[in-house]
Amino acid sequence: MKTKQLLTAALLAISALGMNVAMAHGAAKPRHGGTVQVANDVNFELVADADGATIYLVDHDEDMPSKGISGKLTVLNGTQKTEVAVKATEGNKLRATGVKIAPGAKVMAVLYNVEGRTATVRFTVK
Repeated sequence: MKTKQLLTAALLAISALGMNVAMAHGAAKPRHGGTVQVANDVNFELVADADGATIYLVDHDEDMPSKGISGKLTVLNGTQKTEVAVKATEGNKLRATGVKIAPGAKVMAVLYNVEGRTATVRFTVK
């Protein structure tokens, strides 16, 4: 009986070695010089500029249309907190204006209707 249990355990261990393991694909490299994070299996790239920020959406290496997506961007520059609306623009871009994002800032985007769900994405700007 013990031999049968050992043989079964050995066979299970050997078959587990042959299984394909699913790996998360993680954040891609930035395409626009920004900071990339992943949420809901979508890459979000935050690019800060003089009067706000653009968020680019990429799903499995393909631009994901931003149409129908909206939300809020919260920026913490040290102790100063600013919140602004995020709106879809053309292509795979979301835009937030009227906010300054300094190096070291913590940014949180809450985005609605990303593939039918709400996505919360956190960035630390370098």
